[in-house]
Amino acid sequence: MTDAIFSQIDFGPLKEFLDDDNITDISYGNNGQIHLKTLDKGVYRIERPDINNALMEKLAFQCSNVMGKTFNMAHPFLDAESAELRLNFIHDSIATNGISCVIRKTPAKIRLNKEKLISEQYVTEDLLDFLLTCVEGHCNIIVSGETGSGKTELVKYLASHTKENEKVITIEDTLELHLDKIFPHRDIVAMKTNNIASYTEVLVACMRQNPRWILLSEVRSAEAVTAVRNSISSGHNIISTIHSDSARNVPMRLYSLLESSQDIEQFLNSIHRYVQLAIHVKGYMSAELGRFQREIVEVCEFYVDEENNAGYNIIYKKGLDGTIHFNNPTKYLKEYLGSQGVVIEDNIFKLDDNKENESTNNSTLIDSL
Repeated sequence: MTDAIFSQIDFGPLKEFLDDDNITDISYGNNGQIHLKTLDKGVYRIERPDINNALMEKLAFQCSNVMGKTFNMAHPFLDAESAELRLNFIHDSIATNGISCVIRKTPAKIRLNKEKLISEQYVTEDLLDFLLTCVEGHCNIIVSGETGSGKTELVKYLASHTKENEKVITIEDTLELHLDKIFPHRDIVAMKTNNIASYTEVLVACMRQNPRWILLSEVRSAEAVTAVRNSISSGHNIISTIHSDSARNVPMRLYSLLESSQDIEQFLNSIHRYVQLAIHVKGYMSAELGRFQREIVEVCEFYVDEENNAGYNIIYKKGLDGTIHFNNPTKYLKEYLGSQGVVIEDNIFKLDDNKENESTNNSTLIDSL
C-alpha cells in the first residue's frame, strides 16, 4: 500500500491486510471482531487479538489529525479519505459495543481482464465481446447490483475500452475509479462532489469541459438521477452504477429515487430512449466453485418504439439453475450502433432461430406498476 496522505500513520497489524491485493474491505467492531472481504472468498471472520479497541482508537486519532477533523463524543463520526483508502469510524458513544471501523481499499488499477473474466465464469466470451462493441458504439450503460457485487470494477473495465482520443470525466462523491492515474496519458478529468460543489454544479462545469464520456459514481439520490438524465439527454455518453434487483428494473429504480412528482410515463420514456443497456452483476459464495463468485446475470436493452412506447429486450439472462438464455439485440440497438459507425450482425449470438427477435415489450409501463 502506497498512499501519501496516510504515509505517516501507523496501521500496525492492519498493514498486512492493506498490502494484500486480494482483500478489498476490512471491518472492525463488537469489541474485536474482524471481518475481511476478499475477491476469492467473499466475507469471513478472522481472530487477531492484537487488533483491538485500543489500536482502532489510536488509528482514529491519527486519521482525525491527518484530516484536520475532530473525533469524540461531540463529533462521533469520522470519514478519512485518501487516493486509495477510505476509512469510516463510529465513536463508542454511538457504537455501544465498541468503536466501529470499516476500511475500503480503492486501488488505482483495473483488476479485471478478458482472460480472468472468462476463466472465472464472470461472463461468456460472446457476451463480453458484445458489451465491448457497445462501448465502442457509445452506448449509455448503467451497471446494477448489490453492495460488493463488483459494479465499480466492471465500470472501470468497460471504461478502459473507450477510445484513446475520447475525453473522459469522472464525477464521484468518493474517489474509486482512478482512471486518471491508471491512464495518465489520456485526457481524463476526475471531479469530486462535496458540500460546496453539488452534483448539479459539478455537472454544469463538466459540460463546459467538452467530454465524450461522463462516468458518474453510484446513483443514489434525486440529484444524481437528474445528473444522469441531463448528461444523456445532452448527447454525452455515460457509464454509471445503481443499486437494483435486476437490469430490467433500472428505469423504475431511477424513478423511485426522484423526490419530485414528475410524470412517471414521461420519465421512464426518457430513460428508455437514452439509456441503451443495463447490466446486472451478482456476487455470492458458490458451493459449486468453492469460492466467492462474481458474474453478470442479466443484460437488458431499452428502447422506445415508433409509437413512442417504452420497451425492453432481455439480451442475456442466467437463471438460478445456471441455464443461460440469449436474445439478439433489437433493430433499435442495431440502428443506434449503426449511427455511431458500428455494425453488428443480425444474429450476433448465433441463435438457432434467425428470425428477428420479438423482444419482451413493456409498452404499457403504467399498467404494470
